[in-house]
Amino acid sequence: MNIFIEKLRASDAEDLLNFELENRTFFEEMVPTRGDEYYNPEYFKKRHETLLEEQVKGSSYFYLIKDKDSSILGRINLVDIDESDKIGYLGYRVGQAYTGKGIANKALKILVDTITNEDVKQIKAKTTTNNLASQRILEKNGFERIGISSEAFEMNGQRLSFVYYALNISSS
Repeated sequence: MNIFIEKLRASDAEDLLNFELENRTFFEEMVPTRGDEYYNPEYFKKRHETLLEEQVKGSSYFYLIKDKDSSILGRINLVDIDESDKIGYLGYRVGQAYTGKGIANKALKILVDTITNEDVKQIKAKTTTNNLASQRILEKNGFERIGISSEAFEMNGQRLSFVYYALNISSS
């Protein structure tokens, strides 16, 4: 499947909320919940505007993963970019209907290629110990596993920890 990533825009708010609502249960199986308030349309709109402000400042980059019809398949973000150390933190999610199709892998490759043109020297990522698919995607894209949290937490009846990764970016 051909995909592309597109920077988040103000006009994406409604479609993005629908995507999040459609996939809420699925996402909450792998990542901690964002809480009920996140899905309230007014709250979501305000949060969306805040994300766009962060993007304008250059402290975060938010992208939607889309197909040729511009349908939202997922999200991929680089957030909390530290100006002095040039380190950003990766986050991504692909809708349930699109998993297992290589979309996250392709989107991450596109993001890494895009970021080499930005002033980012390292991307850090974390996933839960039970999210083996995400670990494979990170490793396929050159991320190195740098550790596992010694602190465990419970999510959906499982004791989990975070697995940490990093990728050093070389500028072209």
